[in-house]
Amino acid sequence: MNNTPLHTFHIPVLGLAYTIDSPVKVARYGINSVISIIEDKLIELMRMHYYKEANKPYMPITSKEHDYRARRITDYLNLVNDIVTKQVEKLKETAFEVGSEISKYFDMLPDGHSLRSLYTEMMCSDDSNRKSLLEDFLRKQVRAGRIDVNIMTKVDKNNYDADGNILTDSSDALAALRGYANSDLTNSAVIFSAGLNPRLFNYLETLPAFQPKGWGIFDKAVIVKVSDYRSALIQGKYLAKKGIWVSEFRIESGLNCGGHAFATDGSLLGPILEEFRVKRNELKDSLHTLYNPVLQQKGLATFPEPHPLKITVQGGIGTSEEADLLLSYYDVSSTGWGTPFLLCPEATTVDDSTLHQLCAAKENDILLSNNSPLGIRFNYLKGTSSDKEKMSRMRAGKPGSPCTEKHLVSNTEFTDKPICTASYTYQKLKLAQLQTLNLPADEYEKQYINIVSKECLCVGLSNAAAIHYKLPPFKQMRGVTMCPGPNVAYFNKVVSLKEMVDYIYGRCNIVDGERPHMFIKELSLNIAYFEQQLQTLASANEKTIRELRTFGDNLLAGIAYYRKRSADFIKHQTEVFTEALNRCELEVQSLVACKLSV
Repeated sequence: MNNTPLHTFHIPVLGLAYTIDSPVKVARYGINSVISIIEDKLIELMRMHYYKEANKPYMPITSKEHDYRARRITDYLNLVNDIVTKQVEKLKETAFEVGSEISKYFDMLPDGHSLRSLYTEMMCSDDSNRKSLLEDFLRKQVRAGRIDVNIMTKVDKNNYDADGNILTDSSDALAALRGYANSDLTNSAVIFSAGLNPRLFNYLETLPAFQPKGWGIFDKAVIVKVSDYRSALIQGKYLAKKGIWVSEFRIESGLNCGGHAFATDGSLLGPILEEFRVKRNELKDSLHTLYNPVLQQKGLATFPEPHPLKITVQGGIGTSEEADLLLSYYDVSSTGWGTPFLLCPEATTVDDSTLHQLCAAKENDILLSNNSPLGIRFNYLKGTSSDKEKMSRMRAGKPGSPCTEKHLVSNTEFTDKPICTASYTYQKLKLAQLQTLNLPADEYEKQYINIVSKECLCVGLSNAAAIHYKLPPFKQMRGVTMCPGPNVAYFNKVVSLKEMVDYIYGRCNIVDGERPHMFIKELSLNIAYFEQQLQTLASANEKTIRELRTFGDNLLAGIAYYRKRSADFIKHQTEVFTEALNRCELEVQSLVACKLSV
């Protein structure tokens, strides 16, 4: 099987609903995309929708059935795979003519791709024999993009039987992983995001689906999303010691991304990518040294050479020049374009109202909020229907949400069993506690806002699909939470799939006005975060102060790196880039001098 990607970009996971059926929309064109599989109730709704779309009988998998979470996921992935397989076969049968499905397939490929060149030759050929030969050859080359899945490792609550006993190997993440492992998908991957989960990674070792079929050949591969080289080394070694090979490390900007934002220690994307570029072979060899003996111990085939190890990157990419820089200078295998695809209904699923809000969004409409119940910063679009729902409950004196899905339960401050900090229950108890503290008015208001800002993401990030496809709502809750990256401010109109792909490859323009370079934008976001953290300096302990110093030092080191290397990769508007670096450097130096000087 040819596993070489057809495209140099992929569509990352977006929320829960926004890429829940992206493979049905884009896989037949050879484009890789990612489904979140943690919210099984949403997946059950999508099963109902697509069985009806396929004119097949829908048999519900109810919550009363054994292992229902895993079974829902397995069946939905099999259904999507079957739909995509049929789409590809149908596409192969269409005529080679302008606007046809098969012409769209080849026309969207990168300019330098050999198949696109042959397609262009075939379409222009006057030699009927040559044209016929090329048509036959090209039809045989058509293949689907990968159907990948994502599991956020921190979303892993225990589940219980009717007697209150914890079900074995049935926590949210383990059930999702088992559901994926049991699916028919091949040439696919699971992406683990949000860090190392020992229980999940240990369970991974027990599933034969993730063992290689040969050198570099996996039906189901493992991808780990990381923020830096150290994280890749730690998680890669942990898995290698269990006989699991990481086929790809997917680097994501800490702050210049959608959804949960895992701020780094001030380390910037450019220097992080540089470390991967320099140490890639060292990383691969160190993992192989641990991996091979474990295979031998298990009685499995070993490999004299390490399996291939890809490096990909995502977060804030917004122009073809930026993508080309990442592909050529840093030698990554693919670039992830997430937020821009939210404005492409042919690729993602967003309800009409939220789609209009996205088109109108400006820089100050995207907040690095405290709205996530996980206690992790969260990039958030202001003014969504979920935001309005939350504010309405607050005004009515009933802050918090019904906790119907319970995927994000984690707090045991007031209860034996974990509850969600966005729930009615938690917020009622926490606000009652707050009222006993006799705090000054400004401090009381600050803590009050921090409590009631927490939002139900299980439902809010699922509802777009339910609304778009007119599916039953989650307990009558209709609010939609949208979590784009800051990059959305520079995309202001709905686009077709062809337009979006052509923009990625520099064949058209869909952006009006200027936008900062992705490296500058990420740097600015980190400076803003640094300044915010410095506001807590008065109550900070020595450890926090040391961490803040490190943050500032890393920002200055990153600026120095960009200044030294920018001539190698900034081909246009070099003066603008340099001037922005100078401004950022002065800002960081001023913050350090004013707040951290001894």
